[in-house]
Amino acid sequence: MEKQNHSVVAEFILLGLTESHELQIFFFFFFSIIYIAILLSNLIIILVVKLDPQLQSPMYFLLVNLSFIDMSLASFATPKMIGDLISENKAISYEECMAQIFFLHLLGGSEMMLLVAMAIDRLIAICKPLHYKNIMSHRICIRLALLSWTTGFVHSVSQIVFIVTLPFCGPNVVDSFFCDLPQVIKLACTDTYVLDLLVIAFSGLLSLFCFIFLFISYSIILITVHHHSSSGYSKAMSTLSAHITVVVLFFGPCLFIYIWPFSHVFIDKIFSVFYTIFTPFLNPIIYSFRNKDMKKAIIKIKTKNVSSRSAF
Repeated sequence: MEKQNHSVVAEFILLGLTESHELQIFFFFFFSIIYIAILLSNLIIILVVKLDPQLQSPMYFLLVNLSFIDMSLASFATPKMIGDLISENKAISYEECMAQIFFLHLLGGSEMMLLVAMAIDRLIAICKPLHYKNIMSHRICIRLALLSWTTGFVHSVSQIVFIVTLPFCGPNVVDSFFCDLPQVIKLACTDTYVLDLLVIAFSGLLSLFCFIFLFISYSIILITVHHHSSSGYSKAMSTLSAHITVVVLFFGPCLFIYIWPFSHVFIDKIFSVFYTIFTPFLNPIIYSFRNKDMKKAIIKIKTKNVSSRSAF
């Protein structure tokens, strides 16, 4: 007997951000500019760190990984969203939809753990400065990066393994600009109460754990700096407040979407934009372009290029 395939839905329809034609045109140009800026800024960071010997430190190694994840996180759904804003056909195949869910949780989980690794790096640099180079060796940095990607992969597989077994036999309209897991689960032709709890257990608790760890780490850093140097406290506060802003913008929407029981589609869309588009846009500005060493490295590379051109 031939095995029956429960998933008879071949494609899903993405409703996108808005139905207003005027807003769609505005969002098309706005997000196109933002997306190009994300790619360029993160590529600049990767190239500058690779080209400048002065930036071969654990912090910049982790920043390169963050830039790569940010480019990928912004690319898993944003190009299709931009295309859908000026297209009548907003369909996405079942396979592409599952791929979006997989890569969202792979990259999202990896970024969460990488932000934790970056907080650990800063914590050791400030609390144990004399032992920093020994503790944060290149081998440890590679292990932290691998741990981030492994956590993201395991987290993503734990999500996708449940949803691919769900039967989709009728409704196929997703009220979002990408295949968001909570929205897709609602379309299944079966009771998904247990699956909803599993999503909260895996996604919500991972987000909550990382957020609490980051909050404690940054608190310890601020207290340590305050005790050792009152003059350096204001500088550290200025830097860390920017870092905390990014953490809140990334983790806040995740916690709201996956833990808050009273979801609202419009609010979920706004929060989804924050952690898939605006956070990858802000990360290079806050973590790198405000950094004096990064600014010096960019100026040095530009000066070298100008000098080499003038020589010809």
